[in-house]
Amino acid sequence: MITLTEIKDTSQLSRQEQILMTALRLFTDRGYFNTSIHDIQRESKVSIGSIYHYFKNKEGIARELFIGLVAAMDEGMDQIDLSHTTAHDRCRAALAWLMELTRRSPSVMQFILYARHREFLPEEKPICSSGPFLRMKEMVRRGMDEGEIRAMDLTVASASLFGSGIRMIHLQLDGVLEQPVESYLDEVWDCAWRSVKTG
Repeated sequence: MITLTEIKDTSQLSRQEQILMTALRLFTDRGYFNTSIHDIQRESKVSIGSIYHYFKNKEGIARELFIGLVAAMDEGMDQIDLSHTTAHDRCRAALAWLMELTRRSPSVMQFILYARHREFLPEEKPICSSGPFLRMKEMVRRGMDEGEIRAMDLTVASASLFGSGIRMIHLQLDGVLEQPVESYLDEVWDCAWRSVKTG
């Protein structure tokens, strides 16, 4: 099982988890195309045979990472959905959770946001069309249906609500921000919500 928590010591993980967590680190540090199966084998301290036992090839490792991380993020969105009753609170919590995840597990967010997945996983949907991001869009649609968010193009409304926060996450990952990205949440959210709220 893939976790959204960054793991420094992989010695307590199963072989499969060791391979995945090592690949995640290498893919984000060096890039997918600059990482070989032998690099993953050497860094994870598992045999080549183990890698090929669990995964057919490097693309198989990347696919398992992508699918697993997206599924784990989807679970996080489930919890947010269940814990909040208004579109305002759900959408703000989703953005806060992504910001917190960026600080806690930057490799996860780098792989999710920066990797050019379509280059090595051409059959997968773009990240903005994956489960967690579709769930965020659905939160906005429900907000429109419930009258909290004014009627407008759904894509425009979603980009208005989440776009600036995701841009701040990019700036955090690029090392540009002076403070942790969560410290900007209130200001970013206030601007975003004002752009879409009714009244």
